[in-house]
Amino acid sequence: MNEIILASSSKYRQELLRRLTINFISISPNIDEEKFDNENFEDLARRLSNEKAQVISKKYPSAFVIGSDQTAEYKNKEVRKPLNKEKAFLQLKELSGQTLNFFSGVCLKNYQRNISIDEVVKFSVTYKKLSEKQIKNYLELEDPTNCVGSIKSEGLGIMLLEEIQCNDPTAVIGLPLIKLSQMFEKFGVI
Repeated sequence: MNEIILASSSKYRQELLRRLTINFISISPNIDEEKFDNENFEDLARRLSNEKAQVISKKYPSAFVIGSDQTAEYKNKEVRKPLNKEKAFLQLKELSGQTLNFFSGVCLKNYQRNISIDEVVKFSVTYKKLSEKQIKNYLELEDPTNCVGSIKSEGLGIMLLEEIQCNDPTAVIGLPLIKLSQMFEKFGVI
């Protein structure tokens, strides 16, 4: 049996990976996630996914290590996690009626076997035209402060959206399981 490590402390990514009914452990890679100058958002998601997997893979060379990261952009600016409800309110107000472009990266590494493969799933999310009352009600019922764009699409946040255009619904939450499953199959991980 191959040892599998998720290079993340994200409870959302852990919940997603549990869907595959595999044994794994999670270890936080603690990397710098700042965007480089002139780096586009797709490349940022790819680089961060790779760096997360690389840090843990070097420490556990025989393990299959999964790195993942999600970036989003609106009007060519990075959209981040709001981290508090006041910022979430302002973010939702700004994104009301707008479309956000997301990039959900996933990387699989095995240092010992010299395996490194990555993919980025691109998708867009369009918000409904939201009133301040709708936003306040949502924020009273759900805490999206650790979610890019202040939306938990797997929860009540779905009610604030007009449309999600994505070929992998798990990429929206933060770990593209369709791509990851294909990687596992290719390298006989599970």
